Amino acid sequence: MPNLTVGQYDLSYNAMSFTIAVMGAAFVFFLLARGTVAYKYQRVLEVGALITGVACYHYVRIFAAWTAAYSRSTSGGYTGTNELFNEGYRYADWLLTVPLLLVELIAILYITNQERGSLLNKLVIAAALMIVLGYPGEVSSDTTTRLIWGTLSTIPFVYILAVLWREVGATMARETPEVRARLSAVRLLLLASWGVYPIAYLLPLLGLDEATGLVGRQVGYSIADVIAKPLYGLMIYGIIRIKSQEEKENAPAGAYDTSEGIHAGAQS
Repeated sequence: MPNLTVGQYDLSYNAMSFTIAVMGAAFVFFLLARGTVAYKYQRVLEVGALITGVACYHYVRIFAAWTAAYSRSTSGGYTGTNELFNEGYRYADWLLTVPLLLVELIAILYITNQERGSLLNKLVIAAALMIVLGYPGEVSSDTTTRLIWGTLSTIPFVYILAVLWREVGATMARETPEVRARLSAVRLLLLASWGVYPIAYLLPLLGLDEATGLVGRQVGYSIADVIAKPLYGLMIYGIIRIKSQEEKENAPAGAYDTSEGIHAGAQS
């Protein structure tokens, strides 16, 4: 582990601490918000809670690994201890949460259940390949190795984004203007948040010193995870709130239980 200045260590420390707090708060919010949407959309919020709950747990482990990997030196900075900083926690988190992020979005698309299942199968396999292929490069100190595995990981990465862009666009054409605008924002957020990951991954290849590259990756991944999980989930929540309200307004008298916020016919 490279020696760090106090500022470098604290920047990573605070980014991880902030991410834990945001993930935990989002987990609680998504569970409490279930009653504010139609019954058929409540599972979407449960998936959002699962994503942020899993991420919160893994960030606690990442945070603990970070604090164990460094100790304050007499010179005022931080030096590595005998404990190895385990990057595997982050990849284990992505292996679990990225497929769930796909489920969260695909659940609100205007497609049949058969199309939804087929789409999920393809994208989940691609997501697993993306993460598994990226890991060997992440833990390697060799530039060529990192570049090769990063390039291989980019293939399913681009495929996933291209498919989601197309499918969300097709759904936008069939939605009301308000939902369409929200879906457009979600689509742009996907590009923005997912785009941070390869940038953070490639930092060691940009000529940065080892300490700057390490800190840049931790901060970059933390920012990307906050955008891609809690913020993304809140935007999905905004969409299903609107759709629930629209369905309530268009439902026959007595078909919508306003006391529970549950559409009586949504389960069929």
